[in-house]
Amino acid sequence: MSIITLSNNIISAQIKTFGAELCTLKNNTNRDYIWEGNPTYWGKHSPVLFPIVGTLKNNSYNHNTKEYQLPRHGFARDMEFELVEKTVNSATFSIQSNSATLANYPFQFELQIQYTLVSASLEIAYTVINKDTTAIPFSIGAHPAFALPGNFENFSLEFEKEEPLEYTLLENDLVSTQTETIATNSNFVPLTHKLFERDALIFKKLQSKLLTIVEKEIPRLKVHFEDFPNLGIWTKVGAPFLCIEPWFGYSDTTETNGNLFEKEGIIVLKSTDTFQTKFCIEIL
Repeated sequence: MSIITLSNNIISAQIKTFGAELCTLKNNTNRDYIWEGNPTYWGKHSPVLFPIVGTLKNNSYNHNTKEYQLPRHGFARDMEFELVEKTVNSATFSIQSNSATLANYPFQFELQIQYTLVSASLEIAYTVINKDTTAIPFSIGAHPAFALPGNFENFSLEFEKEEPLEYTLLENDLVSTQTETIATNSNFVPLTHKLFERDALIFKKLQSKLLTIVEKEIPRLKVHFEDFPNLGIWTKVGAPFLCIEPWFGYSDTTETNGNLFEKEGIIVLKSTDTFQTKFCIEIL
């Protein structure tokens, strides 16, 4: 594993080749906006979720009468990526299907992740190339953890739009049929650990495509996710970070039939086609 550094005159970023994982994002006063990865709470920074987001029922699925196993959030985050292109402010990483991936996910693919600094923003772009002779099913998502130093309750989330903030509850790591709505009279949600006592907040539908982390009424960073249909928000209770997670797809529902092609939220990509999406972290 090596660490790749990108920088301009406003911000800098470091990305590990293992998992193509963003591990620091600093402004020019050296404040790091990415969680340090202290394993006491959570030993990661910003893993990529592919070829599934969340958990499969029984960690398994069926394809062509055979059962396959996939761990939570897939395998890309635990693979060494190849650095395929590098400039001062941009880096592109790639993995391709191999004998190990094919044993758990019998589809030929290439996944590229490109990080690009643009002024005070970091753009993170995902490209999935179907290299198979048939369609392939997948989900993809981001899981950046943002450091919230000091008192967690000094921070709040500003949603782009004032809307009913209805989220779906998890049940044994699977998406249940139960929903709850965050009680708020505006588009601001004060952060408390109590909000996450029942695990992540899963937003299947959200009009807002931009979230701002605010500290004592001072906006600190924005996450832009125009392309993404789903969003997860999560922290470990007591931990000084918050994950804002743009997703295509989410955990299995409790009623799933185990067919990945019919999984709720899945993308089905035709043979030789390419899927592209991106989101952006803007430092304020």
